[in-house]
Amino acid sequence: MGAVMAGQLKANPERAARFNRLSEDKVWDVVVIGGGATGSGIAVDAAARGFTTLLLDAHDFSEGTSSRSTKLIHGGVRYMKNPRDWKLVREAMIERKLLLGNAPHLVHPEPFILPCYENFEREYYMAGLCLYSAMASGGYQIGKTEYLSAAETIRRLPGVKPQGLKGGVQFWDAQFDDSRLNIALVKTAEARGALALNYAPVIGFGRGKSGEIQTVRVQDKLSGNEYEVKTRMVFNAAGVWTDEIRRMVNPEARALIRASRGSHIIVSLERFGGKTGMFIPKTEDGRVLFCIPWHGVLEIGTTDVEEKDITFHPEATEAEIEFMLETARGYLDYPIERKDVLASFSGLRPLFNPSAGGSTAAVSREHSVIPEFKNMVTVTGGKWTAYRAMAEHAMSVAVDQGLIYKRPCTTKYMSIYRDEAFDAEAIEEAAFRGELEEEKLLAFARHCRDNAFAVYPEDVLYRRLRIGQMSAKRTEELLPKIKPVFEQAE
Repeated sequence: MGAVMAGQLKANPERAARFNRLSEDKVWDVVVIGGGATGSGIAVDAAARGFTTLLLDAHDFSEGTSSRSTKLIHGGVRYMKNPRDWKLVREAMIERKLLLGNAPHLVHPEPFILPCYENFEREYYMAGLCLYSAMASGGYQIGKTEYLSAAETIRRLPGVKPQGLKGGVQFWDAQFDDSRLNIALVKTAEARGALALNYAPVIGFGRGKSGEIQTVRVQDKLSGNEYEVKTRMVFNAAGVWTDEIRRMVNPEARALIRASRGSHIIVSLERFGGKTGMFIPKTEDGRVLFCIPWHGVLEIGTTDVEEKDITFHPEATEAEIEFMLETARGYLDYPIERKDVLASFSGLRPLFNPSAGGSTAAVSREHSVIPEFKNMVTVTGGKWTAYRAMAEHAMSVAVDQGLIYKRPCTTKYMSIYRDEAFDAEAIEEAAFRGELEEEKLLAFARHCRDNAFAVYPEDVLYRRLRIGQMSAKRTEELLPKIKPVFEQAE
């Protein structure tokens, strides 16, 4: 962890009370390991069905992959080229519409324009994007796919390169704040009775004579205290660390996960203009590239590079940064250079397909639910958009395995928690401009400490606010200002 070490922290009394509940002599119906999108979604579903639910994360909620996405709730345009993936696209379209209704404060429709420079390119992509839109038939559409002239493309996308432009195609997906949605899901689970603990790594398991998991050993990273909790079953939703958890149960367990690194860069929005995103359909690594206005900056990404060294804080390489800059330059009406990069961030995707060779871009993003070790259900793969459907599927498998009782899923139209105390987006945009009053920043940091699970200053700046991903310079300036909130009793 960064500026504040665990030994210097004054633990929030609420946090201490939560850990005290682990000392109770009770058997949890469900223990969920991993507090990212998948794990928090499972915790919401389980708690909403009335099961006693414990959610554990080794670091902060969403600190891994789930806070490092491209910030899109989408069907996945690039999957349209493979009919095998159309079912995945259709499911994501349905979940996209549900999320727009359940979390309108964090998810909103977003237009994208694909600029076309070759003859008949516009007609080709129009056909494909109309098919993409058709996947949302039955009431799940969120916007109309349009055929644009060159002049209209430039009007809606002022930063686009005009030379040789034939026109464009506009389509719709949805944008969201990944980390804030993740924390809102944890709060939603908590409101339904779940106990959620971050900085609480699982360090081992106790097994019965027939091999079933009977206890989970948990450590409080701040105090160093260890707890042993009884459980009827475990969901392993640890993302790229899934195999690490599995090997705590069985050291001989074969690997299920390949990790793929996706990186993004942040540049100024000022010269890009407008609020419409740009979609670049062809890149050298087999993916697509997005240039998306987000919280007052322009986010460009993503890459797809196999990652052998699984670390909690992956970083974009200089080669990836140059790749994104070079690809974007081909579509922008102004130069963009390395000095224009305000910040970069990377996430590791957990891909289920251990035997696949070649590029990770070719590995399916479908999720997998695997019952194993008598009473563990491992959930991996997938993407943010389908987190709710993944959770429902995981719960169904647990029922089929006789690990929990059958009870109806209630998450389809469940409103997701909304924090009314502060406008986090307004705070971070003021911080980005250097206009945020220090007292307001401190008040927000205290609120996050006391009400939103923040334990370190970085938790506030990187995940409750997003300034950590927006500007490295501003983050460095603000960290020492909120450090006292986490060092002294107030």
